Amino acid sequence: MLLTGVAGQLAGLVARELEQRDDVTELIGVDVREPQHDLRRTEFVRADLRNPLVARILEVAAIDTVVHLSTIAQPGAAGGRARMKERNVIGAMQLLAACQRTPTLRRFVLKSTTAVYGSHHSDPALFREEAGTRAAPKHGYGKDATEIEGYVRSFGRRRADVDITILRFANLLGGRVDSAFLSLFSLPVVPRILGYDPRLQFCHEDDAVAVLVKAATEDHPGTYNVAGAGMLYLSQCIRLAGRAPLLVPQPLVAGLANVARRSRRADVSSDQLRFLLLGRGVDTTRLREDLGYTPRYSSRAAFEDFVRRRRITGLLDRDDVVRWEREVSDFLQRKEQERFLAAQRRGEGR
Repeated sequence: MLLTGVAGQLAGLVARELEQRDDVTELIGVDVREPQHDLRRTEFVRADLRNPLVARILEVAAIDTVVHLSTIAQPGAAGGRARMKERNVIGAMQLLAACQRTPTLRRFVLKSTTAVYGSHHSDPALFREEAGTRAAPKHGYGKDATEIEGYVRSFGRRRADVDITILRFANLLGGRVDSAFLSLFSLPVVPRILGYDPRLQFCHEDDAVAVLVKAATEDHPGTYNVAGAGMLYLSQCIRLAGRAPLLVPQPLVAGLANVARRSRRADVSSDQLRFLLLGRGVDTTRLREDLGYTPRYSSRAAFEDFVRRRRITGLLDRDDVVRWEREVSDFLQRKEQERFLAAQRRGEGR
């Protein structure tokens, strides 16, 4: 088995889990940087996916499974948007070209993102895997992921003997994997666009690792949304973290994001700004019923664990915020029930 991007935080966690399995006899990790994880059985090869030598690695090692984890989400991590696109898209194309010439290959797993659905005011409440979108991403990570998925599906048509699994992850949260939300909630105040309160879904890093290992070691061809149950509004996230919101008028959002990027306080791209404006929800029925995995963490539980393990502190006590959230929820449920009973009495009186 070969893992790309093995120096990345998530890939390192996946490699450590795969090392514990007796059915994984050989594990090769490829990256331009040396992994910092404590890996025992993983054989590291320093290589760029754009280098034709990757094809030789696949051939000589008689690789039967490739897990592609090296897609970069933040332009700052790649040295700019141009380099990010080159490493993401060109790297994937070169890897797939190498896989095309590997007769032993039987399984290809792609870590993708729910960002491929884009964000639009007319989006459905929950995107299904086969659903189209009215606002396909035109910039950034979402656009790269959409192009890469297209190349992977084309590869699957050329190599019908290879099982293709595409995993579209919601925003990852946890104590070991960095994300855009870590930089967002590390700011003194959390920006929120005036008049908008986007719906957010999260995937806990432990669930992400479990799903990737399952896809890499079992036969589950297809495309799957991966996210915890339920959703949170950004305003709820801010309250749960005990932080203070900074309400920003929409015309000033892009300028504020540029200031944050230049100051290296937060690396928020244009497609992520649109997500923070409108949010996104995905359906995970196929994950549970076809792939056979139910996430351990709901979106709320993932966010709460993220806040706790990252030691995000704010102006408000977290226990107070949780209690207030529960009291508000109980109040709303009571009012809804009272309204329902009142409507029934009016109907009986006619």
